[in-house]
Amino acid sequence: MVFTMLTIIIPTLNAEATLGATLATTSGASVVVADGGSTDDTCNIARELGARVVEGPPGRGRQLADGAENAITNGATWLLFIHADSELSPNWASSVAKFMAKPENNRRGAYFKLAFTAGGKDAIRVAKLANWRAKNLGLPYGDQGLLISVEHYKKIGGFNQAMDLMEDVDMARRLGKKNLTGLDAVIATSPMRYQRDGWWARPTRNLVCLLLYYAGANQATLKGLYK
Repeated sequence: MVFTMLTIIIPTLNAEATLGATLATTSGASVVVADGGSTDDTCNIARELGARVVEGPPGRGRQLADGAENAITNGATWLLFIHADSELSPNWASSVAKFMAKPENNRRGAYFKLAFTAGGKDAIRVAKLANWRAKNLGLPYGDQGLLISVEHYKKIGGFNQAMDLMEDVDMARRLGKKNLTGLDAVIATSPMRYQRDGWWARPTRNLVCLLLYYAGANQATLKGLYK
């Protein structure tokens, strides 16, 4: 039943290295890949593995909104947003179905426990901090996924198409801490960005971006620091 109601939305940009593994964990659910102009084999991989592909200009908020619009047009009543370098745990569908079955959750959102596919002690530390932040501050990032009903997604205005960064934090703030809950399933993301940028340096940079966002910094400033 969960698969007839739910569509998974994945924003992509040159994600050929990880997208196949991500799609392999979606268990036959309806998937929309919202691509932002990939020049590699991302779109072909998505189509070969049964996903619908929506192509448009790059921008995380815009891509998520475009993917949601396609899903809603094709009859979805629930949306699950995940990243193209993340893998869902085997029990994800039962956990999602349990959340969707409760009527009060039509006005709430849910996210997964974060883990990494590799990285050892550093990965465990970063994941623990992310899960603490999501639970105690009501700020799950996009790599923890977001499950939300179409009804509530529309009510709170959907993803901000003008935001290339912090679109996930913006959505979490509009949902509100009391309306966000953790699922009893895990989403494991690639450690590649942390291995490249540093297990201490990247979280520190993410935190600085978050603080600047709360201080009112514009998207250009945030993008410059993030990249």
